[in-house]
Amino acid sequence: VGRKTYPLPELFLVMATQNPIEQEGTYPLPEAQLDRFLMHVEIDYPDAQSELEILKLNRGEAICEAKKKVSEISQADIFAAREQVLKIHMAPAIEKYIVDLIMATRQPEKYDDQLKQWLAYGASPRATIALDRCARARAWLHGRDFVGPEDVQAVFHNVLRHRVLLTYQAEAEGITTNQLLDHLLSLVAIS
Repeated sequence: VGRKTYPLPELFLVMATQNPIEQEGTYPLPEAQLDRFLMHVEIDYPDAQSELEILKLNRGEAICEAKKKVSEISQADIFAAREQVLKIHMAPAIEKYIVDLIMATRQPEKYDDQLKQWLAYGASPRATIALDRCARARAWLHGRDFVGPEDVQAVFHNVLRHRVLLTYQAEAEGITTNQLLDHLLSLVAIS
């Protein structure tokens, strides 16, 4: 912070939130800083059951149970899970698919005139790494020892949403980043 460096533990997490309603007093982050976030996850309002759980948790009825569940997971467990995720098998065809998706953001003219008209800037190599890691994590969370194309596609929007920029033309047409990413997914084939 400033000119002072603070050591962080080996296990740490940084999260940031955005409030889409009120932007006063906040400033958009530069693209270079946004690219350092692993994902940009869009979260809608909770359903009624989740809202009830939030209410109970906030009143303190579930604090003891929540603490118990969290305390059962050690740092060693998290590091072991991370190692397992990185060892999940990814076939060369899936690796190529990931690279092809990222390259389509950088060279949209090779895929489609519409994509070229909508995409101002493509994703960096960090996006390739993030897409690989998140697809592996999804496969692991689903109990599989291999990554499938559905894993890549399931995390694609969250990984790339903040890493690509729309052209002014796309914005003027009312195109959203999610629509651009949907279109891109429809163009890039799994080889």
